[in-house]
Amino acid sequence: MTDYDADGRRIATRRGFLSAAGSAGVLALAGCAAPDASGGGAAAEADAEPERVAVGDDWSASDSTDVETDYPYTSPPEVVDLDARDGAVTLSTEACRHQLLGDDAAGGPWELPEVWAWKTADGDPSVPGPLLRVTEGTEMQITYDNTQHSRPHTFHVHALSKRWMDDGAPTTTGQQIAPGEEGTYEITADVPGTHLYHCHFQTQNHLDLGMYGILRVDPVDYEPPDKEFFVTVKDWDTRLSASTAGGDVDFSHRDRNPDVFTVNGRAAPYSLHPEEGSPMIVEQGDRVRVHVTNNGYESHSMHTHNHRFEVVEKDGGVIPDAARHKEDVTSIAPAERKTLEFTADADPGIYAMHCHKVNHVMNGDTYPGGMLTGIVYEDALGTEQFSNLMDNAGYDA
Repeated sequence: MTDYDADGRRIATRRGFLSAAGSAGVLALAGCAAPDASGGGAAAEADAEPERVAVGDDWSASDSTDVETDYPYTSPPEVVDLDARDGAVTLSTEACRHQLLGDDAAGGPWELPEVWAWKTADGDPSVPGPLLRVTEGTEMQITYDNTQHSRPHTFHVHALSKRWMDDGAPTTTGQQIAPGEEGTYEITADVPGTHLYHCHFQTQNHLDLGMYGILRVDPVDYEPPDKEFFVTVKDWDTRLSASTAGGDVDFSHRDRNPDVFTVNGRAAPYSLHPEEGSPMIVEQGDRVRVHVTNNGYESHSMHTHNHRFEVVEKDGGVIPDAARHKEDVTSIAPAERKTLEFTADADPGIYAMHCHKVNHVMNGDTYPGGMLTGIVYEDALGTEQFSNLMDNAGYDA
């Protein structure tokens, strides 16, 4: 149901927003054989051309995403509780379109015409991939089913112990999972913390086309906070997606020039959409924990407005109490992971969390946009400011 104020303006209702965010928008509490060595090589990258819509001859970085494909769209990431699955999950990859800004969002629509999205056997493809969550000590079996994509792939996760042939790095193992094949990686969840996973076959393309995600290992004595969120940031050069989708555009990783900056795969204001984005909804007094990861190529200086936090974990290591201090900006390098904790004790309102490389908070020449999300107090959900924010995000309450 949509509500309106006395002047006829739509109001994003508290009930509608919390219902939407609770169901999808907020990333919160997620046959055994060695990977097959057959297949691989640069030639496999050229297999299976998709159906494409013809594009014009004149291209630049600013309009490179105008190329169109008929792929399905990605969905928001699902949370996979590996404890409930005895540590086992099957993943695959699907070529998709990915919306940076939705059709109704300010500045939208804007999309990447081709990404390679992870998915579970019973889930939808997403960028980032499913949030995998497991308890310390679990022996995991990550099966990669490569019957739905035309390139070789692997599964590689940071920090956790595995046998040499389960490392998912073809450069050193000589193994990848060829199209039409599947293989299982046996990995021990022996390092509590927040970790990255990604494809490590021709990483410069596969990671940069969306094959990345978060694997969270909770310690056995884990004490959840009042509110917990997962945030992964990434920079993109849209020419890679357009080139992969058949656009008439030149791209080289040697002159990569990012023109898109995302939080959990969305650019602001779409990043604040409760169903498609991932705003952080808190109540006054909450103890809040935010796991921040960087799956891009550039470092980012993440800043929280009106909330000072402590960094309590880094790359799976717990920061000793004596080394912690209050801060409001933290740098996060490529592949780095940090866990931030703060108390929601500010004047209840809406506060930004964003990269402080200010050109990263833009969509093209438009500010604000890009790598920005929000800390949203429930007490502020009925305000005119919040309603305007939801209008910009394209959310129909």
